[in-house]
Amino acid sequence: MPGQLLRVDVGDLTFDVRADGPEDGRPVLLLHGFPQTSLSWASVTPLLTRAGLRTYAPDQLGYSPGARPGEVAAYSMQNLAQVTADLMTALDAPVADVVGHDWGANVAWTLGAWHPDRVRTLTAVSVPHPAAYTVAYRADPEQKERSAYIRLFWQEGKAEEVLLADDARRLRRMLTGGEGETGVPAEAVDEYVAVLSAPGALTAALNWYRAMSSDARVEPVGVPTTYVWSDGDVAIGRTAAEACANYVTGDYRFVELPGVTHWIPEQAPDQLAAAILDRVAAS
Repeated sequence: MPGQLLRVDVGDLTFDVRADGPEDGRPVLLLHGFPQTSLSWASVTPLLTRAGLRTYAPDQLGYSPGARPGEVAAYSMQNLAQVTADLMTALDAPVADVVGHDWGANVAWTLGAWHPDRVRTLTAVSVPHPAAYTVAYRADPEQKERSAYIRLFWQEGKAEEVLLADDARRLRRMLTGGEGETGVPAEAVDEYVAVLSAPGALTAALNWYRAMSSDARVEPVGVPTTYVWSDGDVAIGRTAAEACANYVTGDYRFVELPGVTHWIPEQAPDQLAAAILDRVAAS
């Protein structure tokens, strides 16, 4: 049955998961980033299910109302990866083709490094391997400037106030871009703002950033990997993108999308789906 909304228990957490495609299809796990939800995959999913794949797109930890722990430590990459692996088990998809965008890409990289037996293939979107990002941040002044927004996100209380003020004007601008720019569709932006306006939701989403200092080092990944990056990405520059190849020991492909912003799943679903399907077919 296509288009199911599942509620899946992982210990005392309950995740909302959008499932689509044939139930006996090869499973693909779709991990969204900040400040989005599983809705961000809505234009990609039909292209994957048409190819016979079974897709699972969860609202991740902090985004699902039933999976919103209060402590910052719960959002460390080590815990996020373990919770995601446990969710895959609960979905009866213990091994999957894993696709992640933005923070979802970080989870995908971490799964590939620490739980390689769970990842048949990896497609990371926008955000490169964490070590590639760190090297670029330390060595490239342009990447450090691109990442300056994170300092606001670390400030508990202030960040929430700034992002939600004036009908979440700054949160909306982050997603839509400036005047004349193309970003996330307005109806999707409205849903993301509604989700993150619920009590505690934005704090939970920002806790992913606030837990960064406690994260363990992510080793290079050996699973077959595709990294999809767009040259219009304001958050990730070319230095970090091109360094990604240094942290994949398995088969690796770099797909660059010209003229596309950070919001690849919604702005370039056809090109992204093609990259995912190529990776799946090759493995």
